[in-house]
Amino acid sequence: MSGTHFQTYAFWCAACLMLYTYVGYPLWMYLRSRLQPRQQQQGSILPTVSIILAVHNGAALLRHRVAHLLSLDYPRDRMKIEIVSDGSTDGTEDILRQFRDPRIRCYRCPEHSGKAAALNLGMQNATGEILLFLDIRPWIESNALQLLISNFEDPRVGCVTGELVLRDDGHDPGAKAVGGLYWRYEQWIRNCEAKVDSPLGVYGGFYAIRRTLASALPDGTILDDMLQPLSVIRQGYRSVLDLRARVYDIWPKSLRGEFHRKVRTLAGNFQLIQLAPWLLSHENRLRFELISHKLMRLLVPILLVTLLATSAMLARHSFLYTGAFASQIIFYLLAALGSTTSAPILTRIAAPASAFCMLNAAVVVGFYKFLFTRGPLWKIWTSGATGSVATDGQEGVDWNATMLRPHLHDQLRTRGVTQ
Repeated sequence: MSGTHFQTYAFWCAACLMLYTYVGYPLWMYLRSRLQPRQQQQGSILPTVSIILAVHNGAALLRHRVAHLLSLDYPRDRMKIEIVSDGSTDGTEDILRQFRDPRIRCYRCPEHSGKAAALNLGMQNATGEILLFLDIRPWIESNALQLLISNFEDPRVGCVTGELVLRDDGHDPGAKAVGGLYWRYEQWIRNCEAKVDSPLGVYGGFYAIRRTLASALPDGTILDDMLQPLSVIRQGYRSVLDLRARVYDIWPKSLRGEFHRKVRTLAGNFQLIQLAPWLLSHENRLRFELISHKLMRLLVPILLVTLLATSAMLARHSFLYTGAFASQIIFYLLAALGSTTSAPILTRIAAPASAFCMLNAAVVVGFYKFLFTRGPLWKIWTSGATGSVATDGQEGVDWNATMLRPHLHDQLRTRGVTQ
C-alpha cells in the first residue's frame, strides 16, 4: 500500500469511527427505542428506604439538607437517613452529634478515604429494602422519592434514577454549552438506552437500588454511579429512568472548572475497566453499548489527530481534503477564540467548539492521570476546590448560595423543618 493510499484509508477510517461514535450509535439506539421499547411497571408501593448520604466537609449545607430530606413526601416510619462523614474536618461531625431524630443514624470514617469507602460503610449499616444514594448538593422535588420508588413494583427493575435538571445561573458560555447542549444530547442517548434495556450509568447524586443487589465498591472507585448499576444489571435486572422524579443540581460555572470535573470522570472510565474487567466480557449484556457509548469516545482524541494529519498530507492531492483540513483549522481557531475572548456574541458562537475541544482534552489528561497518579485516583479532583461538600471534593462552587434558594428555604420554614 502506497503512502497516499494508507493516508486515505486512515482518514476515512477515522472519519467513519467519529461519525459512528457521535451519530451512528445514538441513531441506532433511537431507532431501537422506537421499534423495540421495553415496558416497565409502576405502582403505589412503600418499601422501607435507607438514604445513604456520604459527606466530606459539608457543614455549610448539612442541616438544611437533612431538614429537606425529612420533609420529603414519604411515610416517616418507612425512611431512615444514614449519614457517613468521610474524615470531615470542618465541624460536620459536631453537627451530626446534634441530630436527635430517630430516623437519622450517623457514622464516620476516621480518615478521608473517598466516596466509595463512605458508601460501603453506609451500605453495611443500612436496613431498608431500598437504598437511595444521595449527594449533599441536589435539591429533590417533594414527591420525587415516592415516584422513584414506584418503579420497584416491577420485579425486573433493580436500579432507578430520576431526571436531573441542571441550573446554569451565572455560567460562562463554554460551561453552558457543556451543561446545556452536550447534557441534553447525553440525556437523550441515556433515555434511548433505558427504553431498550438500561442506561450505562445514572446520576450519582440521586439513584436507588434494591439492597439485596448492592455490591461493595472497590476502594477508590470514582464512578460508583456506573459500577453499581452495571453490577445490578449483571445480576439479571434492569436499570431504568423515571423522568417524573426530578432533582436539581449545578455544575462548574466556568469551562476550566468543567474541565477538572471531566478529567476526574474520564480517568474514572479508565479505572472502571481496570477494576471490573468483566465489563468487557459476556457477563455484561450491555458490552456493545459500553464500547459504543463510552469507550469509543476515549479514542476520539486519536481520531482527531489522525484526521488533521492525514487531511494535511492529502490536501495537495484533492480539494476535498483541502476543504477538510481548512474546516478543522477554522474549528480549532473558533474553539480557541471561544476560550479567550470576552465578547458575548463571539463566545456564544464559539462555545460549542470550545466545549468539544475541552471534553477531548480532558480525555487525554484523564488518561495521563490514570496512568501516573500516585496514591488514590479519586484525589485528583482538587484543582479549584474551596471547600467540598461531597466526599470526593468539588469545583469551588458556592453551593450554599446557589442551591439554597431563598424561596425554597422559606418553604421549609413554613413546614417547620428548618433548624
